Amino acid sequence: MNSNYAKAYTEVLEILNYLSKEEYSKIPEEKIRYFKENMDKDYIFTVNPRIDLSLQKISKETNAILISLFRDYFANESQKKILTELLNKNQEEVEKAKRDKYNPDDIFNKKVKERINIDIKNNELNLVECKESFFSKLTKLIKRLLNLK
Repeated sequence: MNSNYAKAYTEVLEILNYLSKEEYSKIPEEKIRYFKENMDKDYIFTVNPRIDLSLQKISKETNAILISLFRDYFANESQKKILTELLNKNQEEVEKAKRDKYNPDDIFNKKVKERINIDIKNNELNLVECKESFFSKLTKLIKRLLNLK
């Protein structure tokens, strides 16, 4: 299991401890049991009840689980609608960012631009005269003498 989710389950269980019994009972026992079975038992997380939860440091995974629990077990219909619209808007923004970053139309243009830049760099290279070393001259001379005999 992903350790991020194991830690998130630990955080969720700690946060759920601050719910009233009536609210806590709205969450199915199977979910609570699943969280307990898969939580990170070595990870210690504490909640400060005097500070708003939105101001406390919780992981993205914990936040997602809490939103899911709120939507499924606590929200009324208008809250569910608003939450669904917000989640859809966030997902669209993520998808737009991916499209901008990995636009298939631009991928080929980028490769062509890179190839042009490489060609320009290759054309700018100057020819350098290579002088033959003494040893290479000597080996060529020996080869010529051996071939003549």
